[in-house]
Amino acid sequence: MGKEEQTEERDVLSSIFPDEIQDISESEYRLSISLDALTQDDEDTEPLQIILSVKYPPDYPDVPPILEILRSPDGSTHPFFNITEDANDLLNSLTETIDENIGMAMIFAIVSTLKENAENLISIRQQEWQQEQNEKFMEAERKENSKFHGTPVTPETFASWRKNFISEMEELKKKRQEMEELAEKKKGKVKEIIPIYTGKQLWMKGMVGKLDYEEGLDLEAP
Repeated sequence: MGKEEQTEERDVLSSIFPDEIQDISESEYRLSISLDALTQDDEDTEPLQIILSVKYPPDYPDVPPILEILRSPDGSTHPFFNITEDANDLLNSLTETIDENIGMAMIFAIVSTLKENAENLISIRQQEWQQEQNEKFMEAERKENSKFHGTPVTPETFASWRKNFISEMEELKKKRQEMEELAEKKKGKVKEIIPIYTGKQLWMKGMVGKLDYEEGLDLEAP
């Protein structure tokens, strides 16, 4: 009974996946599954492919098939999918589908579930990556914008600024007064040291010409 069901299922799968199925033996074959998972950089790249290896135990479909997920021979890869790391998780995600279909042909359901789960896995990782990039961009933008904005004014910051401003103004006023007082003192000293000469002394020092003296200017001391 199991052998007949296996042969019938295999024939149905050949009609559904004529180019994707490859026989290994009478009880074993491989199915190529294309995943709709585009990369971030190029929407025109070839779709990612994985291989589902199926082997029928003698009692299939009353027992689960022997499954293995393999890398595609074309070497297709995706930045958010690693067949070595993800294969076991994807196989485990098929358990519910297998349990629901025990006793009947289940490979088509398994292929559909595997394709959906693999695409969802990639999609989630893409979204997480995009969210991370957005957060990095926003953080960089905030840092850039902060260069053009001063410190936000609050009652506390204004009070601190006002206190410092008044202190600086008082210090400037004090220095200005000291400079003015110093200037006044210097003027007083200049006045004190300016000598007062008599007319004769001025003449003798050459400050008044001899001609003025001869014309009768009184150069004698008072």
